[in-house]
Amino acid sequence: MGNPEEARPEEQRLGPVVRRRDQIQPGTTDQRLLDTEGDSQWVHTDPWRVMRIQSEFVEGFGALAELPSAISVFGSARTAPGTPEYDAAVRIGRALVDAGFAVITGGGPGAMEAANRGARESGGISVGLGIELPFEQGLNPHVDIGVNFRYFFVRKTMFVKYAQGFVVMPGGFGTLDELFEALTLVQTGKVTRFPVVLFGSRYWSGLVDWLRGTVVAEGKASARDLLLFHVTDDVDEAVALVTKETGPPPPIPYEGYEA
Repeated sequence: MGNPEEARPEEQRLGPVVRRRDQIQPGTTDQRLLDTEGDSQWVHTDPWRVMRIQSEFVEGFGALAELPSAISVFGSARTAPGTPEYDAAVRIGRALVDAGFAVITGGGPGAMEAANRGARESGGISVGLGIELPFEQGLNPHVDIGVNFRYFFVRKTMFVKYAQGFVVMPGGFGTLDELFEALTLVQTGKVTRFPVVLFGSRYWSGLVDWLRGTVVAEGKASARDLLLFHVTDDVDEAVALVTKETGPPPPIPYEGYEA
């Protein structure tokens, strides 16, 4: 065999990538993989991030694929225990379990903790989908199945894919993001039979008035888009609204995966 340095190839194929002329890299992919020396900055490159994103989807799908019918409950992490909003979220978590549904939240404190608490206290499945944040919160103690994500868009996919509807408690930017993500998916037909319930008419009335008086009035949305969600102050009504379009959940117990 000749010395590989004697002739420079005109074309280099690296998997699906073709490199020519000055873009040809020295060595081979296997060589770089097995070389233990060198810069570790590669773990922060975009191709490596793609693998991390893929792994998050795989882990999420694997953890949640066998969940029974579930409802996602959103709300502020700043909702304090003992407040009417917190107590309402606890009752909603209980009522959803009593109706045969698992409860999925963002896994944090506040309204999320309250819904998980209600689900756990009723003997149901309490799921928390956490997110990596600069101010680390961790999963609340009432979560039975927890998955932590690096990327918001992967986490939001799990919320929609494994839930049959949303109950949205009063919340901030994160709650609004999740709300409008769901409404957009329903409006555009990306998901079907996906009820969205806003709990707390006093809190949500300003937003609804703006949607009706500005967004719809100026032709940026249709009046029928306001039918994509319901507003209520009654726990039983919220549960009835968010579950009636999904049909009765199948009586299949969740056993989870064994590694």
